[in-house]
Order: sequence, then structure tokens, then C-alpha cells
Amino acid sequence: MERVDAVSRLTTLVGQDLRQLADQFNVTVWSQDNKKNKGWAGHTIERYLGLALNSSRSPNFGSWELKLVPLVARRAGVLRVKETMAITMIDPVEVVSKEFEESHLFNKLQKIVVVARIFESQADERSLVHSVASFDLDNPEIYDQVKADYNLVRETIRTQGFSSLSGKMGKLVQPRTKGQGHGSTSRAFYARTGFVAHILGFERNPMHCCQVL
Repeated sequence: MERVDAVSRLTTLVGQDLRQLADQFNVTVWSQDNKKNKGWAGHTIERYLGLALNSSRSPNFGSWELKLVPLVARRAGVLRVKETMAITMIDPVEVVSKEFEESHLFNKLQKIVVVARIFESQADERSLVHSVASFDLDNPEIYDQVKADYNLVRETIRTQGFSSLSGKMGKLVQPRTKGQGHGSTSRAFYARTGFVAHILGFERNPMHCCQVL
């Protein structure tokens, strides 16, 4: 499916409840033993577009990547990005051996579609689709910063080792642990919340809003 066609189809979901769509496509949200499928919303969107579930690190649709992010309301009712957005796992051998333009990080970010949903509670009894945004890594300032973040991770792995990576690194993209439990040693590239807000059109310049946490 071409990206423009996907955006057109996804835009028709704005204002609709993803929980109802999940039921329609038989996507499990809560299992019988009361465990939550944390990826249920993304799986629902993929099923809606006719994409088979897979764990490939290549872009979902060949030339472009699909992501889904939650939004939460502030006290004043203004929506903000709830959390960082996972982009791709970090393979230390591959990162050290590949330049940014050859990396999975670049392949995932260069052409993406992001669907934003409203997160109301952990029960996820309802989750309305808020907006759909297309993003290309074509702004020179953003491109250079993401490349710098990648190269920092690359140099750190090369000179200090994989275990030296820290979530404090990177202005737009950070390396963070990913996986089950706090003892996980797996790491992935994450887009910081300010960068995600920029992708969604909430922030004009993420270079001035992304804090190192």
C-alpha cells in the first residue's frame, strides 16, 4: 500500500474508538488471565490496513513505516504526547559497522506515518483516534541532529561498550532499555516526546523543546 493511500484511509478513523475496531478485527486487548496486550492499538491499525503481524526490522510497508502513539490530556484539557516512541532495536554489531544512512534507524525514520490515539486509562475501555501525520526526515537541522544522536550511540558502543548506553544520551533520539522487566539488557532507539510532538505537528522546532531525562 502506498503511503498516501494509507494516510487517506487512516484519516477516516479520526474520532473513532479503536477498542471497537479491535473487537471487529479480533485483536486481544486483555487476555483471559488478565494480562494486557500492550501492542493492541498498533496491531489493530495494522489489521485495518491489511498488514500481517510481524517482527521485521524493515519498514512495515516496504518504503514507509507505521507508528502509533498515545496522547494524554493535561488538567486544562490540552493534549500532550504521553511517552517516547520506540523506533527500532539496537544491534550493537550492526550499529558499529553501519553509517547512519545505512542504518535501521534511518530506514525507519526517513518516511513514516504516525497515528495518535487518546489514552484515557490503563483499562483502555475506550481510545479515540485523534490524528494522522506523515513525516519525512528531510529537514536538514532535524536530519543532522538525528544523525548526531546515532553517531553518539555508535561511538559509545565502539569505545565504551554496549552497556554504557544511557537514556540521557541524544537530543531527539535516545538509546533506552526495552524488554520485560527492569533488568532487561536489550536496548532500542526511542524518539523523545518533543520529537514525537514535532512529528505530529504539535511542536514547530523540537530542537528547543527536547529535554534530556
